[in-house]
Formats: sequence, C-alpha cells, structure tokens
Amino acid sequence: MLLYLRSRRVPLALAAAVGGAAVIWALHLTFAEDRDATPLVVVLTVLLMVAALAPTLAGPDANLDRTASLRWPWRRGGHLLAGLVIVVAVLLATLHTAARFGPAALVARDAAGLLGLTALCTSVVGAARSWFLPVGWTTIAALYPQGGVWGAVATWQGQPADSRAATVTAVTFALAGLVAYAFGGPARTEPSE
Repeated sequence: MLLYLRSRRVPLALAAAVGGAAVIWALHLTFAEDRDATPLVVVLTVLLMVAALAPTLAGPDANLDRTASLRWPWRRGGHLLAGLVIVVAVLLATLHTAARFGPAALVARDAAGLLGLTALCTSVVGAARSWFLPVGWTTIAALYPQGGVWGAVATWQGQPADSRAATVTAVTFALAGLVAYAFGGPARTEPSE
C-alpha cells in the first residue's frame, strides 16, 4: 500500500491540499472580521484541495496499472473515498476553531461533486489535466451563482447548502465519477517517444 501511495505522489499532494487549506484558514483568521468564512471562500478552498489531489488519480504509467493482477475498481474507489474523507475532515475540523469553514452540508456536497467531476475528467483526459474543467467551471459558478432550477444545476458549486437541485447535481457527478474512474481507470495514454 505504501508503494501505491508513493507511486501516485499522495504524500506531496496531501501536503499541498492540507497546507493550502491551512494557509487560507490562517489568512481568514488573521484578516476576516466575521468568524464564519463566506460560502465563496469555502467553495474555493474545497476546489483548491480537490485540484491538489487530482494528480494522484493516476500513477506514472496508467497502462502498466492495467496489466497488474490487482483488483483496481476497489482500490480506485477507495482512493476517491479517502480523498473525500480528507477534504471533508480538514474543513470540518475548522468548525471548532476561531475561523469556521462550513456549513458541513456545503463542504460535503461540493467535495463529493468536485471529486466526482475530477474523477470523470481523469477517465476522459487523464489525471494531469483532470482539474482543468472543475477549476474553470467552479470559479465561474462560485462568483456568479444563478437562480432558478436550471441556474442551480449549472452553478451547483456556488449554491446555498440547502439547494436541492445543486445537491442532486453534485451526487450525480459523484456517482458518475466514482463508477467511471473505478471501473475504467484513468484515460489511456500513448507512451512517450
């Protein structure tokens, strides 16, 4: 298991994700007047953590992974669920501090949805570029959330925690990403010349 984690650069990605969240937490603690972080800050912190964990969704040689005699769907699914637990646990730990990143429903919804979207992108374009769509879409959606059902679906990341349409969209991305990544793995790549 240790070799699996090291081959996917998990220690470095974990340090970047947790370190980035810690920097944002410290900046909020130092400069913000309100104890609770705004939903925009919470969503962008979740996005930062997911983007930092995205490269871990494939090893250095995805084609080599396919030839192994290991059962990859369980391993890949566990990898995604571990990423979800890390993002949610780190941000929910702030609820007991002077700078709170919540509510819990917003953190869990956006973490699950963004990890699923990232896993779906990994299955299509590979882990190296899997964070492009989540970062671009979430930045626009968080800055300009739209009203109405279709607006909530299109900008689900920036919607309030109690938005049913946003939750359904996030769960759909989470499940689609989990299934596509667990059973299909990262996109096939051509060996470098």
